[in-house]
Amino acid sequence: MVFRSRIKWIALLVLILSVGSLVVHLSITKSSGVELASYARDSLWQDFDSLLGSQEFRNKHLWRPVKALETLQPYANPRDSYPAPRSTNNGFIYAKIFGGFDKIRSSICDLVTISRLLNATLIIPELQESLRSKGISNKFKSFSYLYDEEQFISFLKNDVIIAKALPENLKAARKRNEFPLFKPQNSASPNFYLEDVLPKLKKSNVIGLIVSDGGCLQSTLPASMLELQRLRCRVAFHALQLRSEIQVLGKKMVDRLRKSGQPFLAYHPGLVRDKLAYHGCAELFQDVHSELIQYRRAQMIKQRFISEELIVDSHVRRDKGLCPLMPEEVGILLKALGYSQKAIIYLAGSEMFGGQRVLIPLRAMFPNLVDRTSLCSTEELSELVGPETPLPENTFEMPPQKSDKQLKEEWNKAGTRPRPLPPPPDRPIYQHEKEGWYGWLTENDTEPTPSLMDLRNQAHRLLWDALDFVVSVEADVFFPGFNNHGSGQPDFSSLVMGQRLYERPSSRTYRVDRKVIQELFNITREDMYHPNRNWTVRVRKHLNSSLGESGLIRQSMLSKPKLFLSHPLPECSCRTSPLEDSRQIRSDDGRFLYGGEDECPKWIKTAGVEKSKTDDVEQPDYEHDLLTEQSETKEEFAKSKVASAFDQDEEWDPND
Repeated sequence: MVFRSRIKWIALLVLILSVGSLVVHLSITKSSGVELASYARDSLWQDFDSLLGSQEFRNKHLWRPVKALETLQPYANPRDSYPAPRSTNNGFIYAKIFGGFDKIRSSICDLVTISRLLNATLIIPELQESLRSKGISNKFKSFSYLYDEEQFISFLKNDVIIAKALPENLKAARKRNEFPLFKPQNSASPNFYLEDVLPKLKKSNVIGLIVSDGGCLQSTLPASMLELQRLRCRVAFHALQLRSEIQVLGKKMVDRLRKSGQPFLAYHPGLVRDKLAYHGCAELFQDVHSELIQYRRAQMIKQRFISEELIVDSHVRRDKGLCPLMPEEVGILLKALGYSQKAIIYLAGSEMFGGQRVLIPLRAMFPNLVDRTSLCSTEELSELVGPETPLPENTFEMPPQKSDKQLKEEWNKAGTRPRPLPPPPDRPIYQHEKEGWYGWLTENDTEPTPSLMDLRNQAHRLLWDALDFVVSVEADVFFPGFNNHGSGQPDFSSLVMGQRLYERPSSRTYRVDRKVIQELFNITREDMYHPNRNWTVRVRKHLNSSLGESGLIRQSMLSKPKLFLSHPLPECSCRTSPLEDSRQIRSDDGRFLYGGEDECPKWIKTAGVEKSKTDDVEQPDYEHDLLTEQSETKEEFAKSKVASAFDQDEEWDPND
């Protein structure tokens, strides 16, 4: 009996200790979970040193500038006689711009160019996404929500006269719609404005333009209008400066990314619903996201924006290069190039269609994947937005309760059934099942009208894109997920690539041919995480060659005819040393695809020499790296695999 009582006491003691241990662990988990999000946001950039280890990093050639392009320098100043605008001109042009960050930036450049062409005064454009009716802070007006108005006006004073508003005697007439209004396409020619618009401008003294296609003037202009192309560059790369709060926070983000002394790569997936619907890429996604893409595609067909079938084979479109590279594919390409698992990757883009699910494979390969929410505190982002009138955050409304009579009528109309079934249980409808921008799919056939909160969030996306633009331009490497998509409208990646090509032409910017990449992926799609050596070498060869001459030629052929700002060469650049005639390449119509830049003036050459003296030892360019990779023996390749094992997991596959 005594032995049994001792066993009972021991069992009771063990049970008490177990319960106590469980309570302690749960309390620790709860307290640490509450602080985890703020710790990751506020301290991530401080912990890069511990995450990355030593200050030395492998494969330095993957971060160095492209030496072959170092002779290119930004030079958008007028070359020929360029008279200043006259105070007496043909009248005023006011404009309304629809669209996101990329469309706004491209459209403003076109509007300034048109104003110069028509010798008119431009009224500061109205950005429809950032009107006060959209719920933004009263601290800002439409244009000043993104850009510095004073800088915009003062920098272009020798190009175009810009006013903040129409004269008082003309405002009332505009409200009565007494002035001609035009809705030009983004492919409108200069002749359209000179022959159709200019006469009405002279007659009425005021015209209005509605710009919704991301531009209102064709990208390629006649050779006699080269100064107008350079004006576009001055607007985009000098006059359009983001407001100071955005620039300061963007610089802080760049400093935090480089705090450990390591370079970083910026990646923009380009997963935007409208573009995916335009090209028919629905089958690359799952569940509700495929339905959302198809719904938007049906709208585009109804609006005659596209003239194709609703259902298309997304895999065929992908093989043609018409769909974006998925984050998983980009991760494999970066691994094939030799980027370490510890590489810092900044994820740009305010819209990530598909959500965090599509980022899981990329995050498994590169854990140091960060975005603006990782680098900025909630307070910093709130200060950028400014004080706003509170809106009800929860607009969810429960569906009206159905009466017993309505339920019986629905049951009778349901049709014949194999056998009588009991009524379904009265399960409550949970909030997370209905709220959100995609919850309407389960209830309605039509997309609901955006709420006030939706409109405000769209305005906020302009700011998030602006921050991402600053970081992407300053990144050591930029990798686009979906540029040159062929819709004829501007895209974020193309604008970043054009800005980098103008400001720092030798910076590493991959200009990927998605069709070639998909052909390579089709070879090893069944075993993408364990490619053979020949596949890796072919990927490196294509991506490294896209950094230099071949990539620029392809960009000039595909992107520049649609968006001049994506490839402002040779009009807006010069060379410190002339390029040999044998290396200059022209298209069939005589346009320069590579080369053709003017020789830089002496003051630019002097600045370039001083800069080169401050650089480190001479750095090999990508062509040297490519030759080294191609001459690598199988034994050396195996050794490099072993050496790089310290920088990556044993398996690439995040599903393992």
